[in-house]
Amino acid sequence: MFPAPASRLTRLGSVSLRGLRCLSLFSSSDSSTTWSKVVSDAEKIVGYPTSFMSLRCLLSDELSNVAMHVRKLVGTQHPLLNTARGFVYDSKNNLQMRGLIVLLLSKAAGPSHSSSDFLPQDMISGIYPSQRNLAEITELIHTAFLVHRGIVNLKEWTDSDGPLKDMEFGNKMAVLSGDFLLANACTGLAELNDTKVVELISSAIGDLVQGIYYESSCSAEESLCEGVDVASWEDQTFLSHGALLAKSCQAAMQLAKHERDAQRQAYLYGKHLSLGHKLNSDLQPFVRSRLGEMTSFSLSAAPVVFHHQIVGNERWHQQLEEARTLRNQLDYTKLLAAVKSEKGVSSAVDLCRYHSNRALEAIQAFPSSEARSALENIASAVTKF
Repeated sequence: MFPAPASRLTRLGSVSLRGLRCLSLFSSSDSSTTWSKVVSDAEKIVGYPTSFMSLRCLLSDELSNVAMHVRKLVGTQHPLLNTARGFVYDSKNNLQMRGLIVLLLSKAAGPSHSSSDFLPQDMISGIYPSQRNLAEITELIHTAFLVHRGIVNLKEWTDSDGPLKDMEFGNKMAVLSGDFLLANACTGLAELNDTKVVELISSAIGDLVQGIYYESSCSAEESLCEGVDVASWEDQTFLSHGALLAKSCQAAMQLAKHERDAQRQAYLYGKHLSLGHKLNSDLQPFVRSRLGEMTSFSLSAAPVVFHHQIVGNERWHQQLEEARTLRNQLDYTKLLAAVKSEKGVSSAVDLCRYHSNRALEAIQAFPSSEARSALENIASAVTKF
């Protein structure tokens, strides 16, 4: 496997990381339309809509039983409901993006010329069956972690969230259904019968756990995560948002027995695309909000991290105190104005474009084709705000 290269950024200072859940990628209407078109065109190239990629698993008898129980949560504020709705209707085409990238890279790379184990006639729409299975496995793992992330901290439960017993039940269902999806993914992974692929995806699962632990280890309100700068933000974001896609892209090349260089370029494409994807998501509240408009954002968002580095610890904590209300809650409108007053937003935009360009450079290693063009369009789309 290829370790994440060190960040090109100099570590300038400490930053507090933690906050509210980030908004979906391309929340604004124009960029959402651009992204949806890019994804729709790409799905035509790989042969079928990837929004139905994990449908076989989701419609299995075991998960259908879980879904029946989840209906009991209707009327509560348990996040498992929103996750379940996303399986059925995902208007922003975000849920199945990872599987689509794996399929497009598989098709762009084509058959390996150095191996006689596979024949071109074994391919369906230019993709080996094992690579399609890998794309499904990648989506199942991502979905399992989405479900697990929906577990509610009952210490913060209020009456408005719904009855406590229902919230406890929702947590049990989130654990059960997430574990079920992850178990199915691991079974499918073993059936690929490739030790290196198993090693890659297993390490990606470990990276996900580590990255989510980092995200959960700080307090949004108290801003306790000192000593985390932009370089550390990139490292942690790669673990929680990039490792699965990067290593799945590399694994797709391994399944077709491509050379090490092709595997590395696929890995780099997945890595830089994921980081650009996350930066675009973090930037949405800052590039689309109007003066005085009520909005919320994560204190671990990239523009906030950059802003903290620019103004320094003392000024940052002063701004946090100035943004607190009489109820000791953050006034995000004031904090948003403070962040936008410096160069944190423009620095995050520059970093997003940097990762987009690096992804575009990596994909040039593959032959010119419809699939490669689609991957180029996706990499370019993450810079649309």
